[in-house]
Amino acid sequence: MASTLVQPTRPARALGLATAATFCALAASVLTITVIGHPHRTEVTLDLALPQSAPKTVAAAPPASAPPSAPIDKPVYAGRALVADPALIENSPIGPLPRIADDGRKPMTAYAAPAAAGKLRIAMVVSGLGNSAKATAAALASLPAGVTLGFAPYGSDVQSWVNQARGAGHEVLLQVPMEPFDFPDSDPGPNTLRAGADEDTNIQRLNWALSRFTGYAGVTNLLGQRFLSDSEALSPALTSLTRRGLYFYDNGQAPQSVAPNTAERVGAAFAQSAVTLDGIQTAPEIDKQLSVLEEQARAHGSAIGSGFLYPVTVERIAVWAKGLQARGFVLVPVSAIVTQPK
Repeated sequence: MASTLVQPTRPARALGLATAATFCALAASVLTITVIGHPHRTEVTLDLALPQSAPKTVAAAPPASAPPSAPIDKPVYAGRALVADPALIENSPIGPLPRIADDGRKPMTAYAAPAAAGKLRIAMVVSGLGNSAKATAAALASLPAGVTLGFAPYGSDVQSWVNQARGAGHEVLLQVPMEPFDFPDSDPGPNTLRAGADEDTNIQRLNWALSRFTGYAGVTNLLGQRFLSDSEALSPALTSLTRRGLYFYDNGQAPQSVAPNTAERVGAAFAQSAVTLDGIQTAPEIDKQLSVLEEQARAHGSAIGSGFLYPVTVERIAVWAKGLQARGFVLVPVSAIVTQPK
C-alpha cells in the first residue's frame, strides 16, 4: 500500500516554530554564561591559583661576584695555599684590592704556585673559568696543578671556585675585560676598560675587577684587542697593576698588542703567550699547536701557551701533560716565566 504524506496544519507549523525558537534562545543563554560568566556581571575575572609547592616570594638574584661582606682581617687558606692575606689587601668600599705589603711582599709572589725545576719550562693558561659551574668543575678535575687558570670577574661564586683551584695547587689569574676592535658587537662585560675612556674611568673599572675576589698572582686580558693596541690607554693600567704588586699576562690573541713594549717602559712584570691552542677547536689542531709550543720551549728555554675552557682543549691538555716530563719538559705556573722589571 502506498504511504500518504500528511501536510501539517498552519497552527501546528506555528507551534513548531515557537518551540524551536525557545530552544535556540535557551541554548544561546547557556553558552553565554559558560563562556563569559553570569549575564549580570559587568567584568570578567580570572582566578589562577599557583601550585601549592611554588614559593610565595622570589629572592632577588645576587649581584655579580659580590665582594666579601666584611673586611679581611686574618689570613685565609685553601688547604696549604694562601688565598687572602690582610697584609696584601686594601679593604676598600667596593671590596678587597691587592697591594704590596709594608714589608715589600707582593701578591704575585705570595699567591704564586710552586714551580718544578727544569731546563725546558712550559706554562699553560686555561681561561674562562668561573662562569659555568659544570665546565669549571670539569677543568679542575682534569687539569694538572701546573696549569694556570684564568677566572672572569662576573660569577657570583667565583671566590669559591678560586679557593678550590688554589687548594688543588693551581696559580690563578684575574681576567680583566678590555675593549676588542668590534666592541660592542663583542662585549666582554660590565666595566670594560676602553681605549677612548679617560684614565680615571679606566682605573675605576680596573679596581672594580680587582676587587671581585682574592688569591690571584696576576692579571690577564679578557678580549681586549683594541685596548692592548693603544699604549696611551694601556700604560696607566699596567702602572696601576705594578703598584699593586701584580704581573700582567698577555694571552697573545691581540696581534697588534703593544703590551711588551709598554710593560718594559713602565717597569711592569710581564709575560706573553707564544701559542694559542684552540683557534681551531679540534683535537688534531690542538695537538699540533702543543707540538709548536714544545718547539718554542726548546728554542728559547721556556714558552707559554693559552687556551679556553672548551672541553676538547681541556681534554687534550690533560693528555699532553701526562707525557711532558718524559719528553724533557716541566710544567710551571706563569709566575715562573714572568719577566721582572729591570
